[in-house]
Amino acid sequence: MRQQVRFCTSFDGTRIAYAITGDGPPLVRAPHWFSHLEHDWTNPAFQVWVEDLSKRYAYLRFDQRGCGLSDRQVNEISPEAHVRDLEAVVDAAGLERFAIFGPSQGTAFAIAYTARHPHRVSHLILYGGFARGWAKRDPATIAEHETHIRLMELGWDSADSSFRQVFATQFMPDADLDAIRAFNDMMPLTSSAQNAARIYLTNGGIDVQAEARQVRCPTLVVHGTRDVNVRFEEGRLVAGLIPGARFVSLDTRTHLMPPGDPAWPKLLEAIVEFYPPAQAAGPGGFPNLTARERDVLELIAQGLDNAQIAARLTLSEKTVRNNITHIFDKIQVENRAQAIVLARNRGLGQQSR
Repeated sequence: MRQQVRFCTSFDGTRIAYAITGDGPPLVRAPHWFSHLEHDWTNPAFQVWVEDLSKRYAYLRFDQRGCGLSDRQVNEISPEAHVRDLEAVVDAAGLERFAIFGPSQGTAFAIAYTARHPHRVSHLILYGGFARGWAKRDPATIAEHETHIRLMELGWDSADSSFRQVFATQFMPDADLDAIRAFNDMMPLTSSAQNAARIYLTNGGIDVQAEARQVRCPTLVVHGTRDVNVRFEEGRLVAGLIPGARFVSLDTRTHLMPPGDPAWPKLLEAIVEFYPPAQAAGPGGFPNLTARERDVLELIAQGLDNAQIAARLTLSEKTVRNNITHIFDKIQVENRAQAIVLARNRGLGQQSR
């Protein structure tokens, strides 16, 4: 499976890196920490997430600001900036309606986006996350979290990995040594020490409890009963705030699941049952196109230009152009003429001929 990394520009000029892999209904991963589009494939903490979800969905991932391939030098790192980056990415990808997957801190940003754009989110899937940051929970733990920030400042980029070992064992306490070592080695690749500390501090102040009460789309909340990193009570709180949310508990301590983790198949099963992958290729035999992209390709095959397609589908011309870019990538053509020939050979564009 291959990916093509693209960049879009967010509200303040920050360049955000994103990629779409796989076929099927669109699933957008909300921004979260510890990501790097080039290294997610091989790191045990994220490998199954990328591979297994991409086999079932058109899976959109992006590196949050300050991390991965996105701009590292940024003035603002805040919950509002992360939500606006999510807005920029889905617009650039040409997605009109989609499911959002919010793991860990991505839960809060997924909730905030869904409350703000209820007409665009079909399903909300939340795993191991929280609606309130660590500074909003138990005041007795604040000193512990402040120590974590100091550890990041001192040892994030250090050749001595013992500073980072604290975080690796919290995220994957039952993983084997090779998986923990790989995660430990990846941490400084995802962001600088300064950005890691800023992100951690920012996460402490998150509070989307009010937004959670506004969510009305079908919602699945999954949480480990013994999650070491984000306590089980936070998952229960999220499910209780969102009207009608379905709650699934997993008997695990692991926050990020490496290959072979016994809880992963259960989590994947819950996601697939809640948001079923497409079973059929759809019109024209293009199984890797979304429903919207097939509509656009049908109108291209009919000979309509971008302005006409935008008017027919009630879209902006920019959205149409973004859709066409992704269509050409997926069906592996270089220009409009090639796309028309291929689409007509597969039965599209018959209405105008």
